[in-house]
Amino acid sequence: MMNLTNVQIDGLLATLQVRFEQHRHRHEGITWSQVRARLDANSQSLRSIHEMESSGGEPDVIGQDRQTGQLIFCDCSAESPSGRRSLCYDGAALEARKENRPAGCATELAAKMGITLLTETEYRALQTLGNFDAKTSSWIQTPADIRRLGGALFCDRRYDSVFLYHNGAQSYYAARGFRGLLRV
Repeated sequence: MMNLTNVQIDGLLATLQVRFEQHRHRHEGITWSQVRARLDANSQSLRSIHEMESSGGEPDVIGQDRQTGQLIFCDCSAESPSGRRSLCYDGAALEARKENRPAGCATELAAKMGITLLTETEYRALQTLGNFDAKTSSWIQTPADIRRLGGALFCDRRYDSVFLYHNGAQSYYAARGFRGLLRV
């Protein structure tokens, strides 16, 4: 990950503040001053949030961990982030794919960005804050027993409902990406 310039940091903070103010329903009871204080105290997180933003994720605060006090940032773009699509699930799936290999995989890109894929519970909670993935889908964290058998999980929203599906971990589609989560 690159180091951000002061101009990039200022631009990112301005973008985050506007989004925060426009979508207050996502983070009731949290103020922008709380968010800014957390970001100022953890400048490393700005690199991850910048990566989320620059890949089309439109990150926003969606809550606060009651035990740790950490703020929870999540990709809130209407569709799966455009800069993180056409990826298979993980490195093992990428290696197993001999022909028509995608450019990368979701789990490794998330780790490189310093974020995690959403769990099914986190994905369903995000969907209570808006309508996400009406035309796309997003890989989610897959239990080890399913992954060991070659599968991986993804979710989307259709017919005003959230659906959980499975696919071979080596599969990839232009409309499937992943949403990330970051605790600051």
